[in-house]
Amino acid sequence: MQIESVKFILWAEDMDRAIAFWKGAIGLDSRLETPHWSEFTHGTTVIALHGGGDGTFRLTGLGLQVADAEEACREITAAGGAVRSPPVLRKREGIKIADVTDTEGNGFGISEWVGFETKDA
Repeated sequence: MQIESVKFILWAEDMDRAIAFWKGAIGLDSRLETPHWSEFTHGTTVIALHGGGDGTFRLTGLGLQVADAEEACREITAAGGAVRSPPVLRKREGIKIADVTDTEGNGFGISEWVGFETKDA
């Protein structure tokens, strides 16, 4: 099998609204935009939006690592998304993590690498 790309597919009830969110708030590069299928990239990662969603919450398994989790949550909320649980520090994992949703009800995680605490610090 020769894999050409890996796509993470999310459902969109309102494609225009979803495109604005993933381009504007998240800052992904647009590769293709149609009323039924749109694709955005970051490096070699592809996030695809499939029309026909109904706006209900669904957990996706998608996670984005960001420089500042609190700021990312503010930007997501300002763009019409929601914060389901605000950033929480997980010292043993070296991260802050939040659960958020896009404008279409797709739940995903935001994480910020903060590093591990040392016993000497």
